[in-house]
Amino acid sequence: MSLTLADVCLGLGASQVSPALAQVSISRFVIDSRQAGHRACFLAFVGEKTDGHLYINNAIAQGAIAAIAQRVPEDLPPVQIYRPGQDPVPERVDVPILFLVDSTLAALQRLAAFWRARHDPTVIGITGSVGKTSTKELVAAVLRQQAATVWNEGNLNNEIGLPLTLLRLEPRHRYAVLEMGFYVEGEIAALCELAHPHIGVITNVGPIHLERAGSMEAIFRGKAELVRALPAEGMAVLNWDDDWVRRMADLSPAPIFRYGLGDEADLWADEIFSAGLEGIRFRFNYRRRPGHVETLHVHLPLLGRHSVHTALRAAAVGLILDYSWEDIIKGLMDVNAQLRIEVTPGPDGSTIIDDTYNASPPSTIAALNLLADMDGRHIAVLGDMLELGSYEETGHRLVGRRAVDVVDILITVGERARWIAAEARAAGMPAAHIHSVDTHEEALELLQRLIRPQDYILIKGSRAVGLEALVAALSIPAA
Repeated sequence: MSLTLADVCLGLGASQVSPALAQVSISRFVIDSRQAGHRACFLAFVGEKTDGHLYINNAIAQGAIAAIAQRVPEDLPPVQIYRPGQDPVPERVDVPILFLVDSTLAALQRLAAFWRARHDPTVIGITGSVGKTSTKELVAAVLRQQAATVWNEGNLNNEIGLPLTLLRLEPRHRYAVLEMGFYVEGEIAALCELAHPHIGVITNVGPIHLERAGSMEAIFRGKAELVRALPAEGMAVLNWDDDWVRRMADLSPAPIFRYGLGDEADLWADEIFSAGLEGIRFRFNYRRRPGHVETLHVHLPLLGRHSVHTALRAAAVGLILDYSWEDIIKGLMDVNAQLRIEVTPGPDGSTIIDDTYNASPPSTIAALNLLADMDGRHIAVLGDMLELGSYEETGHRLVGRRAVDVVDILITVGERARWIAAEARAAGMPAAHIHSVDTHEEALELLQRLIRPQDYILIKGSRAVGLEALVAALSIPAA
């Protein structure tokens, strides 16, 4: 059963509701009026670039039955304006309801908390500096093998996206897999107050968003908020290969499940082999009880050695919830759960490895490691990596140092990425093989001259650099 107009009224502070409103279910909650359809509820947010209140009319024209807003816009079509807890509860359903609130964000979160309290799924919270979204997708792929599961769409992992996910809960959902993003301390704690996670998965702790967080200790404390929020009967799933994450073991009121590449862990992987675009092969080792280790050889359609850790996290959650190895492997084989890296044909028989979703030093080095597994000439187009704060130059130079061992031709895009080029040159890469440009248009001109048949071209950078336009220009449409 979906959330109804009556539930919205109650969730926002009404003490009673009209029976007529209980008959009108909300099809979905949206923050983009273009996505509003029949019986949608539109949330008007005031953003940095635009004001959602300007689009309430459009949402209603698209079929929205309700909107939550902080003010009444001009030229509004016929609606019922309702101030929760102040006005008489609406009784009509023939025109949309405009819920007028002090803060759209606070209203969304209050409604999400109300709806979460109506349901009893097992909630899996996932956070970390790198690999959150791919882990979320793979965990959901495993869990839905046995039971109805809801999870964040895309990377809707913040104070808006996570409540929107909670509002999609239905009684049939046994599991909710929730990615939790982090910029500043207190953010994940607030998300946990809404979600009430039972299992907390930490991928790693690195200098991502260091510019905003201020220090590695602040990032550690922020990520650890998920572990601190777990109940005693829950489970903290910790990356035992990451020294920062290990420190969280002492902070959890819940038991610890350790995963990694060493046999100190409860679940570990060894005999790892990357088959390039054909996936990865490795062996799971699971210490089900003291003195008893189960082993399982697998070949999964996940790209790059770093994906082994992603598979370990998803398998760990499955094992904690008593899933069989058969169902866990079925989930890990779900190719739709492989989000980040896309491989497309390029000019003259080349291959484009599109990893333009975002970039950090660890994820870029992981992408270079994948490129190293390809049989052919290697070209890397690497853009600026943003929000690294005091780690900015060091992080870019680490990427340049790895590029020397992998790349035949290096093209950097943006001012910060010039550190990648400088470090590669200092580490011995011939200057003739290094090109630094300011825009993706310049990178395209270079590539159109340089690409040869059978080349593999890795393209990666932060979203703001716009390298997805480069991928679009180079990719050859499927016949």
